[in-house]
Amino acid sequence: MQSCRKIFIHPSESNQSGFLFLYKLNEAKLYIHSESKYTFNEAELYILRESNYIFLEKRKMEKIKIAIQKSGRLSEKSIDLLTECGIRISNGTRKLKTEAGNFPMEILFLRDDDIPQYVEQGVADIGILGQNEVWEKDKNVDIVEELGFSNCRLSLAIPKDEAYNDLKFFENRRIATSYPKILDKFFTQKGIKVSIEELGGSVEIATGIGLADAIFDIVSTGSTLIMNGLKEVETVVKSQAVLISNKNLSESKKQLLDELLFRIKAYKNGLGKKYVLLNAPNEVIPDIIKLLPGMRSPSILPLADKGWSSVHSVINDDDFWEIIDELKRMGAEGILVIPIEKMIL
Repeated sequence: MQSCRKIFIHPSESNQSGFLFLYKLNEAKLYIHSESKYTFNEAELYILRESNYIFLEKRKMEKIKIAIQKSGRLSEKSIDLLTECGIRISNGTRKLKTEAGNFPMEILFLRDDDIPQYVEQGVADIGILGQNEVWEKDKNVDIVEELGFSNCRLSLAIPKDEAYNDLKFFENRRIATSYPKILDKFFTQKGIKVSIEELGGSVEIATGIGLADAIFDIVSTGSTLIMNGLKEVETVVKSQAVLISNKNLSESKKQLLDELLFRIKAYKNGLGKKYVLLNAPNEVIPDIIKLLPGMRSPSILPLADKGWSSVHSVINDDDFWEIIDELKRMGAEGILVIPIEKMIL
């Protein structure tokens, strides 16, 4: 085996827990076990046992490369998500590439409309960007997770003084957009012929300068449309941030992606939920269980005072005040409400 260390292990050095030897590697101690693989200092240690010998090979661990937008709100939210997943990122000088401090990951800061191409070609393994860019670029990548932030819609808008009834308004009209593929697909499916004017930005001024009769663009609050004398008349598609992946990841990178997805889902599961603990008389516990179904069912623990129990459950933020008022009417006391950071289902 190439680059391998051969270490003699005396049988008496094994112990009941199954560990065979305490080996000092790079001034750090590491327990090793036969026929196993370990992670240590960003390396994988492959260990095989033959009789009383252990073969140890240290190989550089693969890192998964993630591409995120280099600036803007989506960039900030992407970094926040990775932070919530326990991944430390340092990019104080706004470098275009950095590494995570506690996870085998490289982070590439790119233009969002370049990310699908980089992921398709394997320059980056995964990426975070808006669904709208994935649809528009139409690259051969997988959407592996919807992330639930940077929500927006792609809509058609016309001058505010124009009368509008239905999509037939756009027949043979000029429409300015930065998303020609999405728009062309939409009107082709509707059987309506339009003329598309592709722009790289500042789409909202196109009608005001006579370039187009309408626009097709991202809308969040609609304030930009109003400022430019436009009104939104049709929502074509809704978009949010997503995690995309290259279709040909190595097995080790698939494992890293699975670990990242596990953390993302645990974080998402905790959003909009509260953990509730309360004390209540035993006779009202059945009614409280109906009110607080929990993830599967509430946890019921008897108290030292006879006739009373403690109830632990999870509730949605949207139902919080209504449920709390009802619990008080049922006789619940000592109600404690705790935010949930992560929840593993």
